[in-house]
Amino acid sequence: QVCEVKSDPFIFFVSVRNRLREIVGASTNWSDHQQAMAERTALSSMLAKSQSDLPAKRMQDSFLEVHLPLGSEPQLREKYLTYHNTVRFGRILEDLDSLAGRKFPVGINEPRLGLRNMRQHVIYPDCDIKFTGHVTWVGKTSIEAKMHMSQFRDGSYAPVLDATFVMVARDPENKSGGEAPPGGRKHRRVELSTASLLKVAPTDAERKIVHDLFLNTLDTNTVSFRSRILPPNSVWMEDAKLKGLEICHPQQRNIFNRIFGGFLMRKAYELGWANACSYGGCRPTLVAVDDILFQKPVEIGSLLMLSSQVCFTQGKFIQVRVHSEVFDPLTRQHSTTNIFHYTFASDRDVPNIVPKTYGESMLYLDGKRHFNQTVES
Repeated sequence: QVCEVKSDPFIFFVSVRNRLREIVGASTNWSDHQQAMAERTALSSMLAKSQSDLPAKRMQDSFLEVHLPLGSEPQLREKYLTYHNTVRFGRILEDLDSLAGRKFPVGINEPRLGLRNMRQHVIYPDCDIKFTGHVTWVGKTSIEAKMHMSQFRDGSYAPVLDATFVMVARDPENKSGGEAPPGGRKHRRVELSTASLLKVAPTDAERKIVHDLFLNTLDTNTVSFRSRILPPNSVWMEDAKLKGLEICHPQQRNIFNRIFGGFLMRKAYELGWANACSYGGCRPTLVAVDDILFQKPVEIGSLLMLSSQVCFTQGKFIQVRVHSEVFDPLTRQHSTTNIFHYTFASDRDVPNIVPKTYGESMLYLDGKRHFNQTVES
């Protein structure tokens, strides 16, 4: 299946979303969403009672190929270019999100996007892009899919990035899990993430790192635990933050009348990039995106608060963590929705980031873990 975007890629994506709306019974107009939700409730009777009721699928049945002609259609580029004539990576994230949802919807259930692992090379603004993907693993209610992006240059397509999508099937009312079609080749997905520092204490080696960082900030003249001095060519972690706020309007909704995951990824990436740019004093290059976990959907009308933090540095590399949360002004409650991890590279060595509190030290170690995983992968 090959799809060409001939004039405007968003016409293609709009048509895709309209087709998905028909499948899941979603409304096309925000004003009709309450009636559409009632209609979706009736769709519960159409759900398969068990996985055995669904037809088995082969891996090749899920193959997808889509072309984005940035090189052959110059008028298309403006939607994807920065003012420095480079490709807006946030737009690429949105496209990947849309394409994954297009090819891998689970019947009338809601696909919820989870872990994404990406490793990026240079994206040229004047070369055609090709997206390919297929399902690689199917559980009872979840699907893992691999997406690949390549770009046509010097007579052939060269790889740019790989992404892993994990989607969880939900029922029409988003209250419980739904069944996913059984795959022809099942295997257990390898767990690459390390133990969370929110649950498990740092290792002995990590505790020594924290202690050395602390000792390096003590004032030798006073020899006091309270007297802290910033080492040369360093920045306190508390001074390396950048925050943003988004009011979640209906225009950013997906077919399930929640905020589109690609929109969230683009906003988080742009904030993280801006923070790395400010910290390094130059335009950074994205090296990798790691472990984007969608913990809960973002509802229409939410106040979405984004907070980026430089949490680890090494030489020219800047590790940025972006925390996304929803704030309810009526209850004054904050709920985490997403956590994003980005690795950027500067064109020069950057100042060392230095934690001051224990909590910041845990952010430092978490950033170091993600950075090491990026370097080793």
